[in-house]
Amino acid sequence: MHFAPDTEESLAFVVALCNTDPSASRSGEDELATADQLTDLLTRYSYTGRIDHDEAELHDVHHTRALLRHVWTLDRDDAVEAVNKMLRDARALPQLVRHDELDWHMHATEPTSPLAERIRVEAALALIDVIRMDETERLRICAADDCAGLLLDLSRNGLKRFCTVRCGNRMNMIAFRERRADRE
Repeated sequence: MHFAPDTEESLAFVVALCNTDPSASRSGEDELATADQLTDLLTRYSYTGRIDHDEAELHDVHHTRALLRHVWTLDRDDAVEAVNKMLRDARALPQLVRHDELDWHMHATEPTSPLAERIRVEAALALIDVIRMDETERLRICAADDCAGLLLDLSRNGLKRFCTVRCGNRMNMIAFRERRADRE
């Protein structure tokens, strides 16, 4: 499955952001508990524009993380309503921009807009592509029994089930042990 590069990058960021939540993180703790942790995450995904590095911004990003986690699980029609609301709330005005090393891509807010708002709008723009291509089934929750991580399935056949190789290996080992125990 191929989306536009900026769509894939935005969706990958949503996965990374949402998987910092205690319900989905590997550590079982909030991996976005401090402004420094937020800065580290943003650096890995080349976020530009206004970043305040304060507790109010972190709180808004936590709210955005919960919202995006919820939208990820919605069916196509319900996702449309949520995406449209995110765009309406931000008074988004899509436009093509090119900056840094990035080629033409869409932004729909000003670089001075609050970070959480820009995250929501960029996610909404990416989700528009997913919805328009009728590929919402590629937005999933990990199939591992003990994991609530989000995953984005960009595989050709659309059969990816686990958020990480670690989860897949763990579940395969459990299934192997169960099969072996049944034979004994």
